[in-house]
Amino acid sequence: MPVAVITDSTAHLPEGFADRHSIRVVPLHVLIDGVSALDCLDVGPEALAEALGQRKIVTTSRPTPGEFAAVFRAALAEGADSVVSVHLSRELSGTWEAAVLAAQEVGPDVVRIVDSRTTAMGLGFAALHAADVAAAGGSAQAVEDAAVSTAKCSETLFVVETLEHLRRGGRIGPAAALLGTALAVKPVLHISEGRIRPLEKVRTMNRAVARLVELATAAAGQDAVELAVHHLASPDRAADLANRLEDRVPKSGGCVVSELGAVIGAHTGPGVLGVVVQRQTPRDVDIS
Repeated sequence: MPVAVITDSTAHLPEGFADRHSIRVVPLHVLIDGVSALDCLDVGPEALAEALGQRKIVTTSRPTPGEFAAVFRAALAEGADSVVSVHLSRELSGTWEAAVLAAQEVGPDVVRIVDSRTTAMGLGFAALHAADVAAAGGSAQAVEDAAVSTAKCSETLFVVETLEHLRRGGRIGPAAALLGTALAVKPVLHISEGRIRPLEKVRTMNRAVARLVELATAAAGQDAVELAVHHLASPDRAADLANRLEDRVPKSGGCVVSELGAVIGAHTGPGVLGVVVQRQTPRDVDIS
């Protein structure tokens, strides 16, 4: 393809999707008790859940600009004329900044960096749609536009067992973290303007899952949508959630289920369940 599409490991594309769509994936870094590993390559969901269960110290860091530059150069050396690199929100990680620095080194005239303002399959759908345009022979501008417009049409909702992991990683403030401590409520969160924000609180995980279904259904409306469900160490709950969504969303093109990797999992903790609703066109949606 004349335009190479690149993303990072927080997209959590289902197995085989990246290869099928010729998307290169740059892994973020995970440190478990100070030992560095690459997200989804050296450490996966099972190892992360085990480490968190043993109360090991798990931290994450962005890829280096040099790592990005190497991937950009490899794509160009393999025949691409230009690169569009799509990444998780700059409000959540320094990954976008590292990619920008690499693009300046390799050549800003041939490498375009997109801040998706989201993560997980909100990012994943943006990369997939960009790759579809690239495969059809679209220009670098058209591929970039596809990534940006797709990201603007996604809604990401999730529920965690506890906000402690998000608080420790600095992805949510101490005041917001208090939401999840009172009366042992389960916080429902979403990504808004590139940040993780509390949406509401419910008393039990079963009610939280039911609320995810209600909110996702409202976000989809009567539009044709794509759906994704994410989880960490909760495959049965994730499968049930996916089935309920397919029953409730009338124009779903199907629902993919993908387990979160070590980087996002380190900040959400085991038991997290998430839904991404990918619409075809942007619209104002009241999901409150």
